[in-house]
Amino acid sequence: MQRRIRQVLCSLKEHTSVNCAKIATIGGFCDLDHVVIKATSPEDLPFNEKYIHEIMKIFSISPTSYREFALCFNRRFRKTECWRVALKSLVLLHRLLRSLPEDSPFRPELLWARSNRYISLYPCDFQDFSSSSAEDYTDFIRSYARLLDEAIDCSAIEFTETDEDDMPDSFPDQMKELGRMIEVLPQLQSLIDRVMDCRPTGAAAKNFVVQSTMKNIIRDSFMCYTTFRKQIVVVLDNLIQLPYRSCAEAFDIYKKAAIQADDLSEFYNWSKSMGFCGAYEFPFVDRIPLIQIRALGAFLNGMWQLTESSSSTMSQLTSNVQSPSSISDDEADEHPIKIDEISATTNKQVKLEEETMKKALQKDKEIGPLIQLDVENNVSWEALLEASLPSSCIDSRRNVFFPNDQMNGWQMQVYTPCVLPSSANPFLHTNSMPIYHVPFPANPTYPWGL
Repeated sequence: MQRRIRQVLCSLKEHTSVNCAKIATIGGFCDLDHVVIKATSPEDLPFNEKYIHEIMKIFSISPTSYREFALCFNRRFRKTECWRVALKSLVLLHRLLRSLPEDSPFRPELLWARSNRYISLYPCDFQDFSSSSAEDYTDFIRSYARLLDEAIDCSAIEFTETDEDDMPDSFPDQMKELGRMIEVLPQLQSLIDRVMDCRPTGAAAKNFVVQSTMKNIIRDSFMCYTTFRKQIVVVLDNLIQLPYRSCAEAFDIYKKAAIQADDLSEFYNWSKSMGFCGAYEFPFVDRIPLIQIRALGAFLNGMWQLTESSSSTMSQLTSNVQSPSSISDDEADEHPIKIDEISATTNKQVKLEEETMKKALQKDKEIGPLIQLDVENNVSWEALLEASLPSSCIDSRRNVFFPNDQMNGWQMQVYTPCVLPSSANPFLHTNSMPIYHVPFPANPTYPWGL
């Protein structure tokens, strides 16, 4: 009984404020507060678009009315206990965010009002007392308010299709553009999550005003997801060129996109079944398989492990090259222990290198040469080589042409190389196997006998 009395009093209060605003408008006392009250009437009717044009007309006449609207919106949204008034207030804010240009003072004034706690969309303290299904409507209003709170922060996002052909030509500009995309993509993912959180339940899902609001919310999610899908493709195409931190952030975005794609596909299927938008309006949701995530993660881990190993070896080499003399006196006074440690490590390394060199020399001495010459006879290796060759080869070797000053230019002499007899070369063994000549039939089609 007490709850029913509170519902009646809430409805009476809201209708009275709307009637007073209408009377004031007829009497010529039309200001921004009256327009906001009339636009948020507690009736089961969709939002009237004519109030958007009236407010924008006031904005064009008086630039100072942006802050006044923020204060009027806060009074209307904070004091109401009717879900219809709260919902239409949020729809009014949503439509103004979409209609006004980015360079207008509307968004900065909203940020100023939120920073000074004149507007509190998240956390939202709204509680409905005007219906029997108050919990369903309260949850929907709070989710919608949180969505608009993040939309104010993401107001500078340009919902454009960025392809790889649109990237700048210079490498620094490309890295700057990719960094901007990596900053924007998590915001788009958060907006998509807030859109899915606005899914009404219970009696709220069957209400006509809530359904008309969901159509605008879902259509905005189409632009968010289309922009996200285009930009994530560009980031993945240039993933190898990114630094480590940006590469890790991009991989986290890609992993979250794989999980979010399943939830978004289910949300869009539910929206189609509810008839919020036409089936042709919904974008295609790209499903990302888990094996693709694992393959990309393994590839990035391997790539950065190679980079870290190479960088660690270079750092070790540079640290070994640094001598204690390169350290200043002030640093030596502040860190005397570190200098002694550095000198000790360098001395150890020098000793190890000397020991390895000694071991190598000892091994060379132990092994010795493959051919030992007779040093006692004092015979040189040139004499041994000439003695091993036959006289015919020595004579033919002497016929090789060498230029000298007495001859006119270069001349070539053709000579036959010497043929060593089998007895002169101990490594030459003639093959005594007989050779058989087998005749094959002639075939003009296959002249090579194949």
